[in-house]
Amino acid sequence: MGLPPWPDRKASLHPFIFYEKKIKSVFCLARPGAVAFHLLLQDRNMKKIRLVVLAALIGLLPVSAMAGTLRIGLMCPLTGGWASEGQDMQHVVSLLVDEVNKAGGINGNKVQLVIEDDGSTPRSAATAASRLVAADVCAAIAGVSAVIGTYGSAVTEAAQNILDESEILHIATGATSVRLTEKGLEYFFRTSPRDDEQGKVAAQYIKDLGYKKIAIVHDNSSYSKGLAEETRAGLEKEGVEIVFFDALTPKERDYSAILTKLRSADPDLFFYPGYYPEAGLLLRQKKEMGWDVPMMGGDSVNNADLVKIAGLSSCEGFLFFSPPVPADLTTEQGKAFMAAYTKAYETLPNSVWALLAGDAFNVLVEALRHTDGSSDAMAEYLKTGLKDYTGITGTFSFNAKGDRVGDLYQLYQVTAEGEFKVKE
Repeated sequence: MGLPPWPDRKASLHPFIFYEKKIKSVFCLARPGAVAFHLLLQDRNMKKIRLVVLAALIGLLPVSAMAGTLRIGLMCPLTGGWASEGQDMQHVVSLLVDEVNKAGGINGNKVQLVIEDDGSTPRSAATAASRLVAADVCAAIAGVSAVIGTYGSAVTEAAQNILDESEILHIATGATSVRLTEKGLEYFFRTSPRDDEQGKVAAQYIKDLGYKKIAIVHDNSSYSKGLAEETRAGLEKEGVEIVFFDALTPKERDYSAILTKLRSADPDLFFYPGYYPEAGLLLRQKKEMGWDVPMMGGDSVNNADLVKIAGLSSCEGFLFFSPPVPADLTTEQGKAFMAAYTKAYETLPNSVWALLAGDAFNVLVEALRHTDGSSDAMAEYLKTGLKDYTGITGTFSFNAKGDRVGDLYQLYQVTAEGEFKVKE
């Protein structure tokens, strides 16, 4: 069989290995002008031919052992409503990349971070994911959220299939919707917990605190609606009365109408499983109308900007449950990284979600060090080889679905000074 012309195709980590997805062919050349191996892939199941195998055919070292550059994608919200989260994600992962490169890289390969702004919206996230695919990254960490990131379940979901179809490992960091890991996507993982676990935690906290009549308002997003429904189900099992259940429209500036409806339902706790910008407005406007009912939030209110939006007097006493805030990390890895982060940026991250992007990057590094760098091998390693990994935010593993396994939540209360303190 004659060789086709030198292919104008996406190059892999090795400069003379090319993969053409459309015709499902692999061309492997030791150097320009050398005799080539032409392997035809018979079906989709044969996609798992790995670069390391091809290199072995021509007497080369595995890809992971060759000096070069590993391009790793970070998708995060650098603009839009969640920009502060994305900026922290960028700071965290960039710092870790620098540390890895100063230590010699991964198996002799330097890491290059390819950053795409998802704009805090699903549409922008799909565009960002497509750009990462076009950038020929070896992995996309979402956070995000991986994608690394990203932050927000609906935003992450918009990138999921794009990355999976391109066989790119995807580690989400701030995406908790249950359905994200129920699709059976081969290359999707997350360092954040799931909403059904969070819903059980919410119901237990509310019951233990002695509240009997609960009002629940969500924002109709995948995350917020899912957590609201899981919490309602858990509370109803415990015999707690749900006196109000409805949705608001996110990004509005005036929530007085729905707060008035809430007040008329006469709850003894208002639970808002939504994001910090809306939670801050609800707290401030609830205070302005003279309604002092206790309010609780889920893990997406865990951001210091909540206090800025609500004001000190409005958010004092506010309860939320979440993975630990940056100041409360207990692992040695977490404490050491916080010291390095503070030295580099002279502040702490606004929330834990950026640190979950750090955990995503670190487990990706482990997978790259212990495998040939292929998506299949890395996915298998994360599911079966990485056990009880102690990261920045705690000790965890991944199950067969790609979900994080391990305890993470704590109950917090906002102090009069605007600090987030673990509730005793």
